[in-house]
Amino acid sequence: MASAAEQMASNISWGAFGKAKELQSRILFALGLLIVYRIGTFIPVPGIDAIALERFVDQNQSGVGGILNMFSGGAIGRMAIFALGIMPYISASIIIQLMTAMVPQLEQLKKEGEQGRKKINQYTRYGTVLLATFQAYGLSKGLEASDLATNPGFVTFQLPAIVTLVGGTMFLMWLGEQITARGIGNGISLIIFVGIVAELPSALVQFFELGRNGTLNGAVILGVMVMVVAVIGFIVFMERALRKVHIQYPKRQVGMKVYGGESSHLPIKVNPAGVIPAIFASALLLLPTTVSTFSGTQTSPIMSTILAYFGPGQPLYLLFFTAMIVFFSYFYTANVAFKTDEVADNLKKQNGFVPGIRPGAKTAEYLDFVVTRTLVLGSAYLAAVCLLPEILRSQLAIPFYFGGTSLLIVVSVTMDTITQVQSHLLAHQYEGLIEKSQLRGKNRSKARRKARK
Repeated sequence: MASAAEQMASNISWGAFGKAKELQSRILFALGLLIVYRIGTFIPVPGIDAIALERFVDQNQSGVGGILNMFSGGAIGRMAIFALGIMPYISASIIIQLMTAMVPQLEQLKKEGEQGRKKINQYTRYGTVLLATFQAYGLSKGLEASDLATNPGFVTFQLPAIVTLVGGTMFLMWLGEQITARGIGNGISLIIFVGIVAELPSALVQFFELGRNGTLNGAVILGVMVMVVAVIGFIVFMERALRKVHIQYPKRQVGMKVYGGESSHLPIKVNPAGVIPAIFASALLLLPTTVSTFSGTQTSPIMSTILAYFGPGQPLYLLFFTAMIVFFSYFYTANVAFKTDEVADNLKKQNGFVPGIRPGAKTAEYLDFVVTRTLVLGSAYLAAVCLLPEILRSQLAIPFYFGGTSLLIVVSVTMDTITQVQSHLLAHQYEGLIEKSQLRGKNRSKARRKARK
């Protein structure tokens, strides 16, 4: 039988949305800042040869250029002030989260509440500046090596480019934090989502142009479209899949009444780490390809050998990609997403226990066993979603980047945002019911007073 909250959620309609003024203002605020982000992707970095840049991006569109352009919302193709995107902040966040699980001082900061969280956020910002500066310097050097700078030189081109690109990343980080605090959804995820979605129309036009020119036949185009729909449905199914662990709470007697004795369940997602393993594995694999792309003709023999074996679509690339996804799925889940020791400790404090398992260390061991087995399916699902488009792209020679990581991000962010909108509408309905009950209580008290008089 459905709970009261589930019944209210099923009754949410456009009429309820029209009455939720705060939710509307939050959505408009988020849309306004996302429009600011899209405008910034069209403002170029000073000192770039636009014609040479366009020719360079067209030559690398099917490889790393398409990947970077997709995630930056086209900003890197126009070499805009947001060319680095929000990825330095995401990389810094992941590194700080992993260090928090391994460094005792950072773990102690995390347990200090709001003050510790602010300190960790400060370290994340410092890490973002360092990573963005390193990437901006490499990008500016690569642009010079590729003859894309109109006036080469450290003072004339590299320094202004570094300052502009780092400033753009920090501004995007601020936009994401504002959207999270005063808008709807996760701001950082929405910025990546908008960047990917903004490039989809042009990518689809190129794809259908291949069919019109006869490069791809209609059956292949139809098959790819069906595959995309099937993969989206598979992602939705797997992201909602749960492994429920039965939890029992003991009975307690107060006077003549018996309280407690309820049973509940602990939901464990099949994929607790989300898209983090795919993003981190992609970042590692893109590193040598990115360096070679922006190094012009100065590629060393060692780098050429690495690219020959670890280029997109190569067997070693796919094998290493799979291994990295599986590794980060287990590592991130165990150290950040679902720490079994903390969960077992919280259950013990709440007097909850798994039937047949002793509270404390034994419960942690049991949960670790369950999570480890569940992640076999979760990591395999992530690897399959990320590798299938890679294989098809290399086999069909599709000239734009079509990756499972982008599909994972788009679907996951959409589901998370919809969930948050439903939560706001549900809270609004609860507020309306509370106000009505208070008014009814006041009316009844007034009627009683009148009757007494």
